[in-house]
Amino acid sequence: MIVIGLISGTSADGTDVAVVEIEGAPPQLYWRLLHAQTVPHPEELRTAVLRAINPQTSPVDLLCALNVHLAEQFAAAALAGMAAAGLRPEDVHLIGSHGQTVWHAPDLGATLQLGEAAVLAERTGIPVISNFRARDMAAGGQGAPLVAYVDVLLLTHPDRVRAAQNIGGIGNVTFLPPASQPDVTAFAFDTGPGNVLIDLTTALATDGRQQYDADGALAAQGMVDQALLEWLLAEPYLAKWPPKTTGRELFTADLAGQIWQRGLAAGLGGSDIAATVTMFTAQSIAQAYRDFLPLPPIEVVVSGGGGLNHTLLKWLTEAVAPARVLLSDELGLSSEAKEAVAFAILAYESWHGRPGNLPAATGARRPVVLGDLTGGRLGD
Repeated sequence: MIVIGLISGTSADGTDVAVVEIEGAPPQLYWRLLHAQTVPHPEELRTAVLRAINPQTSPVDLLCALNVHLAEQFAAAALAGMAAAGLRPEDVHLIGSHGQTVWHAPDLGATLQLGEAAVLAERTGIPVISNFRARDMAAGGQGAPLVAYVDVLLLTHPDRVRAAQNIGGIGNVTFLPPASQPDVTAFAFDTGPGNVLIDLTTALATDGRQQYDADGALAAQGMVDQALLEWLLAEPYLAKWPPKTTGRELFTADLAGQIWQRGLAAGLGGSDIAATVTMFTAQSIAQAYRDFLPLPPIEVVVSGGGGLNHTLLKWLTEAVAPARVLLSDELGLSSEAKEAVAFAILAYESWHGRPGNLPAATGARRPVVLGDLTGGRLGD
């Protein structure tokens, strides 16, 4: 079965597309990545998404229109991905679309991902499974992190304790005990910020010329300010016991502005502030491991855009030593495509009526089949 996975992450800079061939059933699930790419969002679309995630600038008419505009973008990305893989729409059996999160309020049992599935199904002619988080939340869960279920399937080692660490806009970890210890339970949670504050402060430091710190070059030029770092590490979310999830609702542009002003008041330059928030991400991840993981990881398997930030990876490696830090690419799973692959697999599981959540990760009362099914075009 050929399935396309789609996701636009917290950074809202593009659609990650994974074209995946999948067969079998857990624990004998066989998959092969046929193609992966990121299709950048037009700047006006990204601007609209960033407006939508701020309650002060997200009127209902914007949300309504954005729901359709994002779906059109997802459809174009899906068609581009299948064409690059040498496939026609009739060759693809299913699309799994996470959509674009604009608000996530697990304490209220509420979440909102945009990208209308009906538009995506109509433009491609392919059945779509979407709205993955809602069913887990209805069962008492946080609705995230959903990739944890796929981490368990694909990244569990026979003998080594692993932490599967995604660093997108937000950081999330899946604790993976070795298969040889079935009495130890895998679970997952959001560790805190990933790239979101790094991106926001980089934009401030460069007067908007850079939207992210390529290779961590800006942070590498600066010095970490210990006082500012300690203020950041005092964020109450970091001490909250899992299951827990977070997002731009907490790590906001307003917070980045506060960090910027505190830094300037302390005499820091833009590169120093970028260095400090980069170290904050690394230290918050390491602190989460110390505080919440029942066993120290032997390997930390990194995925997501943060894997491209060499300064962040260097500081993370130092912070979690003696664990070995490696990209998921070394294990055959593209670090940039991992989340899109995950939603292809979750869609495949839902199509076959099998649960796709990990209650130990999300806090749900029971395993549930995720998502809503929107049929493809009949007669095509």
